[in-house]
Amino acid sequence: MIELGGNITLVGFKEIEKAELVVVKKLVGSYTRKMSDTVSGFENLTVTLKIVHKTEGSKKYEFHAKAMVSGKPITSEITDRNLFVGLDDVLKKVLAIASK
Repeated sequence: MIELGGNITLVGFKEIEKAELVVVKKLVGSYTRKMSDTVSGFENLTVTLKIVHKTEGSKKYEFHAKAMVSGKPITSEITDRNLFVGLDDVLKKVLAIASK
């Protein structure tokens, strides 16, 4: 588990490379900033990564995102072959639900 600031938790990201982790942190930080600016009652964000199918030269990632807004969880999940596209999609989905 990796804690970023006081309101971001990354779970399962220890398996990815350091260079990828830097991009992941920036992406998650950017979405968290958007949520804290636009969603009233935003408390924290937890993103969980699971590598589902790992074959030579190919991986499939499963992402779970949970934002706590005014004590209520808002969740989303996505499965994608691309780490960054999947992460962006799951965060975009949570932001859209939380902004309603």
